[in-house]
Amino acid sequence: MKKTILFLLAVLPFFVFSQKKKLSDLKKSEINTTVGINSDPVKREIEKFQKDLNKEYLNKKETPLRGDNYTNFKAHPFFPIDLKYRVTADFVKNKNPEPFDLPTSSGKSKSYQEFGKAHFSIDGKSYTLSIYQSLDLMKMEKYKDYLFLPFRDETNQKETYGGGKYMDLKIPKGNTIVLDFNQSYQPFCAYNAYDYNCPIVPEENKLPIEIKAGVMYEDIYHH
Repeated sequence: MKKTILFLLAVLPFFVFSQKKKLSDLKKSEINTTVGINSDPVKREIEKFQKDLNKEYLNKKETPLRGDNYTNFKAHPFFPIDLKYRVTADFVKNKNPEPFDLPTSSGKSKSYQEFGKAHFSIDGKSYTLSIYQSLDLMKMEKYKDYLFLPFRDETNQKETYGGGKYMDLKIPKGNTIVLDFNQSYQPFCAYNAYDYNCPIVPEENKLPIEIKAGVMYEDIYHH
């Protein structure tokens, strides 16, 4: 599950004002939307995720892009940050997880176990997603607390990749877990199906709503 590690990286250059304008002179709306000076720590965290993801795709050693797709890539398009899609979910750990083979885009499979379930609400409606743990990563000290959340929603094949999106998480200390869909991303296979082997989103993780958050899938190479 190479992508689980790779998508937690790097930084896009900060926006530099062409005019000599002091921060105190900016309107409140400008402060909230200008990259790099957001006063909200949660939004800064999301902005950092966006910068890191862009920098990864611009890095020849890490990008899944090849040829002209890499040459033409500028930055990912993202949905506007919306904290409605950052939810604190009730987390129920699976007491007796059983290993299973998760099918992948290549027709092969990768070994996971269902670590637990997250129960949450958006717009007053309740949903549940299963969260998984890679049997390969859990053997590695550095990544033993990593969790994997693949999901699909009603934006797939429209604003986002048809195969769904992923989210990287860590084992929570308590009985809640933060799911920030603003930090969801598309698998490498969305951009390069030849070189990468990506887990297919299980049917149980199909959400019957639109999650307009995170990375979009339109005009990525010329954005």
